[in-house]
Amino acid sequence: MSVSTHVLDAVRGTPATGVGLAVVDEHGDVVTTGITDEEGRAKELLPDDAVAGVYTLVFDTAAYFEQSGTQTFYPEVSITFTVLDVDAHHHVPLLLSPFAYSTYRGS
Repeated sequence: MSVSTHVLDAVRGTPATGVGLAVVDEHGDVVTTGITDEEGRAKELLPDDAVAGVYTLVFDTAAYFEQSGTQTFYPEVSITFTVLDVDAHHHVPLLLSPFAYSTYRGS
């Protein structure tokens, strides 16, 4: 099973580099942590022994916007999703701005 994300800064029109994130399981336990790379991507966010279930990606948007002196309404963005097929890749993109965000099931 694999989970990845791609964060884009909609205001700048660029990848959101350096966004801290955590993957939390349905029990509230942090499974992994990471940070987006220069392309705004974080890959392989679940360990090899992860099981099907409900997970939440939590993005530290406050720290990301603070780096540029930008105020934000959302100090974090949490996206909860279900992994049913452990053999499938799950891509969870985030389109981010200081006062809005959107996501979808990527491929």
